[in-house]
Amino acid sequence: MTRRARLALLVLGAALLAAARAAPADEQPFDIAVVGHTFPDELGDADLKRTIARADREKPAFVIAVGIKSADEPCSDKLYLQRKALLNKSDQPLVLVLTGDDWTGCRNSAGRSNAIERLNRIREIYYDGQEALGRRELDLNRQSTITKFRSYSENAYWEMHGVLFATINLPARNNHYLLEAGRNSEYEDRLVANRAWLQRLFGMAKRRQLAGLVLFSDGDVRIHAEPGFSLLAGFSTKQDGFAETRRLVRTLAEKYTGKVLLVDANREPPVKGDPAPGTVTWRGNLGHVTLQGEWNVLRVAPGSEALFALRHEEGAKANGQPKLPVR
Repeated sequence: MTRRARLALLVLGAALLAAARAAPADEQPFDIAVVGHTFPDELGDADLKRTIARADREKPAFVIAVGIKSADEPCSDKLYLQRKALLNKSDQPLVLVLTGDDWTGCRNSAGRSNAIERLNRIREIYYDGQEALGRRELDLNRQSTITKFRSYSENAYWEMHGVLFATINLPARNNHYLLEAGRNSEYEDRLVANRAWLQRLFGMAKRRQLAGLVLFSDGDVRIHAEPGFSLLAGFSTKQDGFAETRRLVRTLAEKYTGKVLLVDANREPPVKGDPAPGTVTWRGNLGHVTLQGEWNVLRVAPGSEALFALRHEEGAKANGQPKLPVR
């Protein structure tokens, strides 16, 4: 064997060894901390600091913060900016998921709804760049980079170890669908944006042959509800603000070979037949969990059959969070 051939083999062997060493790291399980804003008014800042400090100690891959404020807190720029400063102190990358409490119930000094104005202001304050909040960098891809949907900066995606993660603006309380005639322009425009967003996410996951897709939202679309189900008793499914999203996700999931997990922090009263909060339920490749309380950890295990599970700790009961099964 010539000297050149031996050298080529050595280089190739080193490259294969490096690849073999790097591959297992990509398949190591990793955790995602999900912080739900369930704090009372007077303790909001203190409790948020405490949960961020916990995330800093446990060092998840990233943090999902569901909500800026509670329903009883003011919809003021001062509070929005104050909470952004707190969220930015996270050592880990932090991605904010909007909730209905952040904007849908906001009113001006005359008592009229200013939900749309507040939503746009939140977008200006929190989603003014392509990076996540927090001290460590995590680049996000926002829907607002598409000219037609430049307002929808709260919808973002990022990929990690063969799994696609994404946020989508689906507020609790029926997806901000208003029963009064002629008042649903915000809902209808966002429905179009969300439809395009979901099609893009599933198309990307399918094209890249990713193992899974995780979708974080505020509202629970009741993905496993039976056909004809309506969130509003006595009304048709046309007045169910989540009906179209539910149908679309089911259709797209059927054409995707990976696992799809919908994660929400819905705090609305449960509907008969709903699984207990904190329980991951699956039908085929489509899973769902409504998180409970201020602290949850989602474990992702690339290469495993289960792929997703909630991590339940021995001290969960002591912290006020029941240990619930994954089924």
